[in-house]
Amino acid sequence: MKAVLQQSYGGPDVLRLGGRPDPVPAPGWTVVELRAAALNWHDVLVRQGTYSSPLPHTPGADGAGIDTATGDEVVVLPSLDWGDDEAAPGSNWEILGDHRPGTYAERVAVPTECIAPKPTGFSWAQAAALPLVGLTTYRALFSRARLGPGESLLVLGAGGGVATMAVTLGRAVGARVVVTSSADAKIEQAVALGATAGVRYDGPSTTTWPEGARAANGGNGFDVVLDAVGSWPEAIRALRPGGRLVVLGANRAEQATLDVRPFYFGQYDLLGTTMGSPRDFAGLLKFMAEHDVPPPVIDRTFPLDSAADAHTHLESGAGFGKVVLEI
Repeated sequence: MKAVLQQSYGGPDVLRLGGRPDPVPAPGWTVVELRAAALNWHDVLVRQGTYSSPLPHTPGADGAGIDTATGDEVVVLPSLDWGDDEAAPGSNWEILGDHRPGTYAERVAVPTECIAPKPTGFSWAQAAALPLVGLTTYRALFSRARLGPGESLLVLGAGGGVATMAVTLGRAVGARVVVTSSADAKIEQAVALGATAGVRYDGPSTTTWPEGARAANGGNGFDVVLDAVGSWPEAIRALRPGGRLVVLGANRAEQATLDVRPFYFGQYDLLGTTMGSPRDFAGLLKFMAEHDVPPPVIDRTFPLDSAADAHTHLESGAGFGKVVLEI
C-alpha cells in the first residue's frame, strides 16, 4: 500500500511517499481503508523524534475510512489501550502513530474498540479531523474541568484544532467563551464560531492580556481557562478565585513558575489532561448529537503525497482549523 514514510527525524522534508506492507489485523483488531487523515501538532513531535518512534515510520493519529470487515464508514480513535481507570491512562496506553504505523497511509490497523461510526453529515475530512482534538477537548472541558452552562471559558491561542473545538463545545453547553490570539483575523473567525470576544496577546498588551480577557468577560475572572500553550502564570491571573486551569499542551513553554502563596490563597485548581478514553469518546459523540455541534473547522486539505507541505503549513501557524490529508 502507499504510505508516508520517514527514514529519519527532522523537518517536514523527511516525510516522503513510499510503500509498506498492508496491515494484517491481530485478534480483536480491525483494518480501516482510509479516506482522510488529519494532522495534529502531536504529529510534528513524532516527526522530530520526541517520542522515539521506530524508523522507518508512518506518522498520523487521526483518520476516517471504511471498516474492511463490515464495510461501515468509521472514524479512528487514536487512544490505544487506555485501561479501566477513567482517572488516567494505564501503563500500556499509547497514541496511534507513536510506535505503531499511523494514518498517513491507505490502510491502518487499530483495536476494534477504537473505531466508531462516522458522524452523519460529516465529510471524510471533517470526520478525520474529529477524534484527537474532539476527544482531547471534550475530556479537558467536561471530564476534567467540569464546565457547565452559564460559566465562562477562556481559550488560549485561537486558531488551532483544540481551540476551535473548544469554542464550539463551550458554546454548545451554554458557556460564555473568550479567546486569545496574535491575529485579529483569527479572533474574528472565533467570534463567527460562537466566541463572545477575543483579546490580542502580542504587541503593547503582551503582559496585560489576562486583564484584557477579564475586561472582555465583564470585568470578572473566568471559571475555566483552557491552556494548550504553557502560559500558566498569566492564565491564573485570568481566573476567578476558585477557578480551574486545565492544561493540555506546552507549545509555547515547557516550564512554568508559579507563586505558591497566591495560588493556594486563590483556591485554584490546576488540572492536567491529555487525550481521553473510549468512554470519553462515546461521551463526545453523544454530546455532539444532543447539542447539534457543527463539524470541525477545516483549514486546508492536501493530497497524501504532499504530507511535507501539509506539515509546513501547520507549523506556519497561519491557518484556522484543521489540516487534512485526502487519501
